[in-house]
Amino acid sequence: MRMPNQRRALSFGPVDGESRSEKGRTLSLTRQIAVALGLAGAMICLPMGVAHAQGPHDDTRPAVMSLKAAQTLLLDVGRAGERLVAVGARGHIVYSDDKGDTWIQAPVPTRAMLTAVHFVDDQHGWAVGHDSLILHTSDAGETWEIQYRDPELEEEIDPEGPGLLEKPLMDVWFRDVNTGFAFGAYGLALRTDDGGQTWNDITYDIDNENGFHYNAVTPVGDQGLFLVGEMGTMYRSRDLGDTWETIEEMPYDGSLFGATGIGEENVVLVWGLRGNMLRTEDFGDSWEEIELDTPHNGPLEATLFGGNATDDGKIVVVGAGGAVVTSEDRGRTFQVAFRPDRSTLANGKVLESGQVLLVGQRGAIKAGPNGLPAQL
Repeated sequence: MRMPNQRRALSFGPVDGESRSEKGRTLSLTRQIAVALGLAGAMICLPMGVAHAQGPHDDTRPAVMSLKAAQTLLLDVGRAGERLVAVGARGHIVYSDDKGDTWIQAPVPTRAMLTAVHFVDDQHGWAVGHDSLILHTSDAGETWEIQYRDPELEEEIDPEGPGLLEKPLMDVWFRDVNTGFAFGAYGLALRTDDGGQTWNDITYDIDNENGFHYNAVTPVGDQGLFLVGEMGTMYRSRDLGDTWETIEEMPYDGSLFGATGIGEENVVLVWGLRGNMLRTEDFGDSWEEIELDTPHNGPLEATLFGGNATDDGKIVVVGAGGAVVTSEDRGRTFQVAFRPDRSTLANGKVLESGQVLLVGQRGAIKAGPNGLPAQL
């Protein structure tokens, strides 16, 4: 197992006796997210990174419509029936009805960074992002409305004060059209039981006294939900989010950025810093390390961010430096490839054709089954 280096924890409490202001924590989180994704150029579109120059309502201005929206930073992709919907920087949301060949930008009432998207059926979906923002669509992603935004952002800012504490939401999941959950920085957890008309703070329902960041949540068949985050923290819910249990024996203490069920009972894959990937077959009671070997250079060292599994057992996980990790046998074996451009990838999805749709630093990219350009 590759031990985490100093990048392993997106933690912003006092270090070695140093006292940090709330503004310092705000700017640090923005910068650390960008660095973790390997996206130095993305700093210009991270709203809190320039919070000192913006008013509290700037990110509720509509996203700028652009013919190149699908070629800019995208962080997640979901399915609304046969439609693909991707979200990312500057409030960009794009959708495709031809399996990723062409994209249409949707009008969106925000310019905030959007980090994740989830559809519960072919019409109803939610996207989350910075400023604890939650968006909703009821027409398969063609139009969006703001359902929730960090209430502190509506308060008047004291120009002499420490600044706002940014709490981006990092993932969202709904079990039906009414009940859903959103998770994010500093242990923030929200729940709705009315389709997002109201959101309740359930942060203290989860045992996370240090306020570690939550990075990803995934359903695991009929067993429940699995939640992963900073410092190797992991939680499971056997009742689809009503109650949460901490995994006490953590197999790895570096940050975990992604997780997925693979269609088998109690089986979960998690992954994160320095190419570390772990597998459990008993819903988190015990773990085994998965060795990911690159074609010519030994163990994978690239940080892994997002990924997905299909119902028939195909898996794609992507990360820094153009890393693409794929499996066609429910994670029993994996192949590692690096895209020639080495651009950082944030997430991926296996298409019905066997091709892979990748999203990341260069927008939405359709690739071959191994993540490489289809012609190679």
